[in-house]
Amino acid sequence: MALPQGITGSTMPRRQLGRHLRDLRNRARMTTRMAAQQLEWSEAKIWRIETGQTSLRSLDVEAMCKIYGAPTDLVEPLAALARETKARGWWTAYSDVIPEGFEVYIGLEEAAQQLSTYENELVPGLLQTEAYTRALLAVSRPELSAHEVSRRIELRAARQAQLTRTDQPLRFAVVISEPVLWRRVGPAEVLSGQLTRLRELTELPNVRILLIPADSGYHDGMDSGPFVLVEFPERSAGELREPPVVYLEAFTGPVYLDKEQEIDRYRTAFANIRAAAVDAGPAIEAAARRVR
Repeated sequence: MALPQGITGSTMPRRQLGRHLRDLRNRARMTTRMAAQQLEWSEAKIWRIETGQTSLRSLDVEAMCKIYGAPTDLVEPLAALARETKARGWWTAYSDVIPEGFEVYIGLEEAAQQLSTYENELVPGLLQTEAYTRALLAVSRPELSAHEVSRRIELRAARQAQLTRTDQPLRFAVVISEPVLWRRVGPAEVLSGQLTRLRELTELPNVRILLIPADSGYHDGMDSGPFVLVEFPERSAGELREPPVVYLEAFTGPVYLDKEQEIDRYRTAFANIRAAAVDAGPAIEAAARRVR
């Protein structure tokens, strides 16, 4: 059986392995409680494995396959995938400043072909200037040291490089609400520099920035709130495409949605939001003239 190949870092192998093990458990008609009892693990451990939040030993995978009655030709590929879950992505060098749970998103973002984002409060992180990020952290995370702020800025810059890499740059479709262009984060020159950066980014062929006018009517973003739809590239012949995932930045931590009906709902929501949006260029120019 051909399983998807691993991608730099452990996020995608963990996600792939967790999905396969969850499918095997469901086919065996076992609840997480039943599986945990037979393996003498906690239900929380089963949940972390199936949601791709932890690495796994190949021996553990073999034990799970045994109680699930997995086909023998599937055991070794899954055990090999388990060994990939221990790989380290480049972002682990910034583990000291990555918020809990966010390293999963960075791994997904690194492997993505396209991000579709709706944001109604702030400029999305992949589009922020250093000055904007620094000013935002000064008010939202005043407890951070100067070193921690610099490290977070370095991490964000490394993520932003995906937009301008020469080999298959990340496609980024962004819809923002018009008040984002007016909202002061730091001194006026910070906003001015950010607007200049947005103008520059609109010239990239892989970046599309749209705007929901302040006087627009109802659109699905009013109900959904900000979200990112992460989609992955086609794989090699005979391999399944990695299914999309929706990332939500909740107040208490990140939320990841991957059920088919959840993806369909957010895909429809983004299409509805995009239909209500206009090209952001004229509004960016107008906002830039206002803050000069």
